[in-house]
Amino acid sequence: MDIKEFIKYTKKADEIMMKALADTGFSIPDANTLLSHILSAQHIWAKRMLTEQPTYAVWEVFPPEDFEAIYAANLALLEDIAATKPPEEIVNYSNSAGEVFSSTVGEILMHVCNHGTYHRGQLAKMLKQAGYAVPLTDYIMLKRKGLI
Repeated sequence: MDIKEFIKYTKKADEIMMKALADTGFSIPDANTLLSHILSAQHIWAKRMLTEQPTYAVWEVFPPEDFEAIYAANLALLEDIAATKPPEEIVNYSNSAGEVFSSTVGEILMHVCNHGTYHRGQLAKMLKQAGYAVPLTDYIMLKRKGLI
């Protein structure tokens, strides 16, 4: 699977999870915090690849009414980066602790997608514990259904 396919999967799985959280009325505060973190991380990594300063902090908490707009902007950036930057391009960046690192665009895009998958699992557990239906966001299930 190439990174563009992984981004398509991330996009669909995030949309499904955001809808599931919206269907609860965003009634699980910890889930809202975790979704905010996913969105901030997407934004921060996209800005690093563009050598721009991020607007958001790693654990910034957004109001639920802003989730969709932030998400749409993030995915537009990630899709554009995947379409225009070579995956082997080196990105030099500092993390939130000020440590300096170098990674390729491909490595960063893989990390961003994998990071979202990790946290969607945590969100699924939160939904289940709160008594809500857990949406299917597994790659193969979405692929079989023709959603990606």
